[in-house]
Amino acid sequence: MTTASALTKPAQIRVARRSPAYWRVTIDNPPINVMGPEMVKQFQEVINALEADEQVRVVVFDSAVDDYFLNHSDFTAKIEDLTSMAEGPTGLPPWPDFLVRLTHLPVASIALIRGRATGNGSEITLACDMSFASRERAIISQWEVGVGMVAGGGPMARLPRLIGRNRALEVLLSSEDIRADQAEAYGYINRALPDADLDAFVEALATRIAKFDKWAIAQTKRLVNTSLPPDVELGAGWDACIASLGRPAAQEGIKALMARGFHKPGDVENRLGYYLGQISR
Repeated sequence: MTTASALTKPAQIRVARRSPAYWRVTIDNPPINVMGPEMVKQFQEVINALEADEQVRVVVFDSAVDDYFLNHSDFTAKIEDLTSMAEGPTGLPPWPDFLVRLTHLPVASIALIRGRATGNGSEITLACDMSFASRERAIISQWEVGVGMVAGGGPMARLPRLIGRNRALEVLLSSEDIRADQAEAYGYINRALPDADLDAFVEALATRIAKFDKWAIAQTKRLVNTSLPPDVELGAGWDACIASLGRPAAQEGIKALMARGFHKPGDVENRLGYYLGQISR
């Protein structure tokens, strides 16, 4: 197993090539895997590398941080460091650009979810071709409305097509934590598996797909992808997200969570859905 060394340092994302056809992308930004501008840049480098490689056929996204797959954005970072980044090849800002390119990538993509997939973590799950979660340890959340924001990575465009309009609105407007069994029942993820079985299942599936012909994988994805929302819908969501961050309601909501211990290990991050319901308006 070789590790890619081209990523910007310090590496918050690590790429391991299990074989020429099978890559692992591991998110590693302890203590709680928040996503700031540097991680967005590194996701861009990952997608550039995946698109440029002619041999890779399957990529698995996982986490090295206990209890967190991929978390919400880093609210201690400067928003200008994110909004000043150049658009990607799709013409979208870097985060929705990454998500769109991942979905259209001629490679099978799998999310292995152990721990919280909050906001950005849910969005990368929706962008992947398949997702498998720990029954005991996975929590998925689109938390933004609960703090006065709009989500920026396209769940308003993707979720209704995946789980239906009414359930999508339940997920988005409740801002509640969703356990793996409920996510599976809704069709939000492919399967919820016992935690002890999750790694072996995903490893076997990825290894199997990696043996297949890349042209056939790519053409099958291209034809299935006719069901996707237009890319412009993700761009509209991003614009609404950035605009929402400047609203007093969002600033006050984030400040209220921070005062309770948001953005660091502890009960607020562990039970974010509960605390969103406790914010005074």
